[in-house]
Amino acid sequence: MNILKGNITSIQGSESLSLVKIAVGSITFTAIIIDTPESETYFKIGNTVNVYFKETEVIIAKNEPLNISIQNKILCNIDSMKQGEILSELHLSFGEFTIKSLITTNAVKTLNLKNGDLVLALIKTNEVSLSPND
Repeated sequence: MNILKGNITSIQGSESLSLVKIAVGSITFTAIIIDTPESETYFKIGNTVNVYFKETEVIIAKNEPLNISIQNKILCNIDSMKQGEILSELHLSFGEFTIKSLITTNAVKTLNLKNGDLVLALIKTNEVSLSPND
């Protein structure tokens, strides 16, 4: 599980859903949360929160795709890779932060990924979870 700390910069609510923007360093993450600021005390602009997403939910692109609906796009360096028969684990860095991606080894070969490559990590808004930073 990827866990990052960030600060809530905006909250847009409608009925029981909230679209939340969180600054993690110089990157803004967007999450769709089934909650509202009225129902969760930690849901306040300026509050520090934990940002969670699974390694299997991090999509890798070698060139920035145009006109794509995924809002969380993070330009990263591949620091290291651990290739298995079926799956490969990529350690990615952006700024002072590190995240992991778990993709098929076939995808690593197809994209010709190597340590030091610049890639785009893509995470759907509905795959990002938040919790209070205790």
